[in-house]
Amino acid sequence: MTAQARLLGGRYQVGELLGYGGMAEVHHGRDLRLGRDVAIKMLRTDLARDATFQMRFRREAQNAASLNHPAIVAVYDTGEEIAPTGETIPFIVMEFVNGRTLKEVLAAEGRLMPRRALELTADMCAALEFSHRHGIIHRDIKPGNVMLTQNGAVKVMDFGIARALASGATTMTQTSAVIGTAQYLSPEQARGEAVDARSDVYAAGCVLFELMCSHPPFVGDSPVSVAYQHVREDPGRPARSTPRSRPRSTRSC
Repeated sequence: MTAQARLLGGRYQVGELLGYGGMAEVHHGRDLRLGRDVAIKMLRTDLARDATFQMRFRREAQNAASLNHPAIVAVYDTGEEIAPTGETIPFIVMEFVNGRTLKEVLAAEGRLMPRRALELTADMCAALEFSHRHGIIHRDIKPGNVMLTQNGAVKVMDFGIARALASGATTMTQTSAVIGTAQYLSPEQARGEAVDARSDVYAAGCVLFELMCSHPPFVGDSPVSVAYQHVREDPGRPARSTPRSRPRSTRSC
């Protein structure tokens, strides 16, 4: 990071872009006060124009900051900055995880051995069980929201953000959110109904299926067609996709 890097809140130095998605971009950052690396997630400008969303986003980020678990990416701080165009851009300061998302792991390695897939999913579920006991549902479990550190530890990120998006967001925002997550939607989410902890469990099962088969249980030409399959159809058994899956592993999935 250079001396010319942006500074947020007089404290967080914004560095290189690590990645971006339909909702935000993530930068490597530096907490100058505590002298530690962080990750800074900055929301899209069109989302930032919605004052109600900003309030929900701040509330959900604060709730997520209360989760202290080794398999959950810690949220350190939240804030806002004024963009050159005048909008207030919310940001989240998070634990910096040196590793890859499960999405990147799948792209590089393809399907995983059943035992490894089950071990990673068990760690992911431990994070979800902890958050559920504290009354927080993730709502957007997918390979892109699960990190794997260089030491092989699982870290689940983005707790609460999906709820902020879903609670009264614009139609365009809701459509963008569904496009990225339709392959992991629970049937009740696909129907637009209220969700609870079981929706996260269903999504975790979809992730396990993909880890074992290299593709999610349902695919289609559009988010709507995939969502329809979650509601109306049963997925094929993983053993049909991977001969390495043992019967016990298949039943677990």
